[in-house]
Amino acid sequence: MSIFRVLMKYSDGTENLEETEFDTEEAAEEYGNYLISCDDEGAENLYLSNPGDYPLDDYESLEYEIIETEK
Repeated sequence: MSIFRVLMKYSDGTENLEETEFDTEEAAEEYGNYLISCDDEGAENLYLSNPGDYPLDDYESLEYEIIETEK
């Protein structure tokens, strides 16, 4: 039986394999998109709180990859 996990990829080259496991690739993709939207919203909140220190021009959105493994 296959399980799916989300590997988050950051703009500085680091990666983080999320611990949450999913039964379907679609559920893992939905979670990856959710994590990206949370990060995007956080960047926007930082910008709104202090645009000089957190310009949106410098922000690079996250990327993710779905990893399939056997349980």
